[in-house]
Amino acid sequence: MPHAPRPARRALRPAALLAALALAVTGCGAHVADPTHGTDEHALGHYPVTVTNCGTRTTYPHAPRRVVTNDVGITEIMFALGLEDRMAGYAMPDDKGDLTKVPWKAAYDKVPWLSKKALTKEMALDARADLVFAGWNYGFGEGNGLTPAALGKLGVGSYVLTESCHNGTGAGARGVMPPLEALYTDLTTLGKIFDVEDRAQALIRAYQKQVADAAARTPAHRPTVFLYDDGRDKPLTAGKYAAPHDIITKAGGDHVMKDLKDSWTTVGWETVVARDPDVIVINNYGDASAAQKKAFLESYAPIAGVSAIKHHRIYVMDYAELVESPRNPTAISDLARYLRGVRTD
Repeated sequence: MPHAPRPARRALRPAALLAALALAVTGCGAHVADPTHGTDEHALGHYPVTVTNCGTRTTYPHAPRRVVTNDVGITEIMFALGLEDRMAGYAMPDDKGDLTKVPWKAAYDKVPWLSKKALTKEMALDARADLVFAGWNYGFGEGNGLTPAALGKLGVGSYVLTESCHNGTGAGARGVMPPLEALYTDLTTLGKIFDVEDRAQALIRAYQKQVADAAARTPAHRPTVFLYDDGRDKPLTAGKYAAPHDIITKAGGDHVMKDLKDSWTTVGWETVVARDPDVIVINNYGDASAAQKKAFLESYAPIAGVSAIKHHRIYVMDYAELVESPRNPTAISDLARYLRGVRTD
């Protein structure tokens, strides 16, 4: 989950639709207006542009030219928009799955991999970044000193992943809108910032259709689903403002933590037992492998009576599918196929 992000372990499975879209939308590279060239009338007409991101209004006199991103989902939002030419690099742990099968392989090959450790101010400065794109407790954090305010004092701009927006002030609960809406919001806003609005809207339309197609085939009875990220004493899970909520719901499941007004947080095992999910989705992420997490769940006595455990209904998903990213629509389609085969009667 996005408080210490690591990408997923197993091979990633972008759908054919996503691959075709990425080729069509990004194959020729993004044309991003650059007013410093002085020859693009459209560029001169587009800027300055003012946007609102996590409640903060920012005016851009021109498109950022050296963006540094944090982790896989955020990086691939930039790639999906065809903005690799505007990137100075990305930070991402090396446990990231097989990137040779994603639509953005060429972009990964082109953009510098700055670090396999946590994003830092020094890293951004070394890369001569003019914009850092990360999330709260997902790159940005009050504890590590990497905040939009701190970067601003150094002359570096910031863009905050909408999934991670604080509910209010300080380091409280995160999430201010439904997760897919957060993805569409970021695509729309970044489209304005980089003058690729047509590209952003094409992506959104394709994603919305993919999600609608999956939702149209949901079973009459919706299996209840719990997302397990990690944790032994208390399970780390997703609330209504993290991507798994929309993935589960749009795929035809009933998210048992839909009343939790947060993104990623912990609950008690007694809550899991009381809500008795039909299916448990494992987030394939972190130091423990998916197989190790599954073995723990199946051997943990307090949850032995939970329906998902009794009937061996445990489904594994990649980390990159379960944080805000262009992989969310494909994740919905994949989970929908699994849930259609779940019988709970």
